[in-house]
Parts: sequence; structure tokens; C-alpha cells
Amino acid sequence: MPISQMTKYVYKIRCCNGAVVDNLQIYGKAEQDSRAKLLQMYRNCEVLNISIAANSRQLSTDYEDVLNRIVGNY
Repeated sequence: MPISQMTKYVYKIRCCNGAVVDNLQIYGKAEQDSRAKLLQMYRNCEVLNISIAANSRQLSTDYEDVLNRIVGNY
């Protein structure tokens, strides 16, 4: 049974000391969720760019899905 669809958001930010961090990837149910996580880690940063990663996958806790991924039958 799937938990929820998580999307990976890719950020490019400028920290308060002027350093630019590129390709910062954060999962979230929505963009606001991932932005809240970002601002917890990088306070007072400036978001320069945001995009969605090409590969978003569905998280699952189904026993068969987990075993199939381990065995390689996905």
C-alpha cells in the first residue's frame, strides 16, 4: 500500500554568507513542504531557482514491493 507520492525538488540557493549551493535536493509532498524543510536547514537563504527532479518515485511499505526491489524484479 503506497504511503504517499513524494516529489523531489531541486533548489539553487544563496546562503546568508554569499555562498551559492546548487543541486540541493529535498523531498516533499508539495513545494511548500520542501521549502519549509529547506528554511529549517538554511535560515535566511535566498532561493535562486527551483525545479522538480526528473525521477520521482512512489514510496511503498508493501512487503511484496520491498522484496521485489531487493531481488531486482521491479
